[in-house]
Amino acid sequence: MAKKNADAPPGEEKPAGKSKLKLIILIVVVLLLAIGLSVGGTWFFLSRGHKAEDAKDEAKNAEAATPVKQVALYEPIAPAFVVNFNQNGRQRYMQVSLALMGRDKGELDALKVYMPQIRNEMVMLFSSQDFDALAAPVGKEMLRQQATAKVQELSKKETGKLAVEQVLFTNFVLQ
Repeated sequence: MAKKNADAPPGEEKPAGKSKLKLIILIVVVLLLAIGLSVGGTWFFLSRGHKAEDAKDEAKNAEAATPVKQVALYEPIAPAFVVNFNQNGRQRYMQVSLALMGRDKGELDALKVYMPQIRNEMVMLFSSQDFDALAAPVGKEMLRQQATAKVQELSKKETGKLAVEQVLFTNFVLQ
């Protein structure tokens, strides 16, 4: 056994250069792998942010495509309506102030031409009411809905459009 150790010349030991070369290659591979993972992770998170921005942009585009409800405009009808009617042989009075609610200023302005017809329809409607029914909130709401239907019907007939969305009571007095 001593011969085997003696066979190797003292200057020829295992080369240290090969193990250093393996170490350098291993370090370079680890560094490249770390850089690759860093770039990949950055790209992943940034692209995910773009997807969120794209989704927001698509939502904004969808909002722009859907019609946006315009601001409500109110057109008061002046002067207030004062009507009288008989209730069980007793003279009763009702004073009602109205406002027309619409969304298009041009349509509301076009309806002003037909204001005498609207006033006539409202006077006829208000004077045909029952005092006891109007004393209850439900009766007032029913009257408001009937007034809305009358004005919408007249608006559709005369202008071809529903210029009025609702008729609102701004003052309601029964005596």
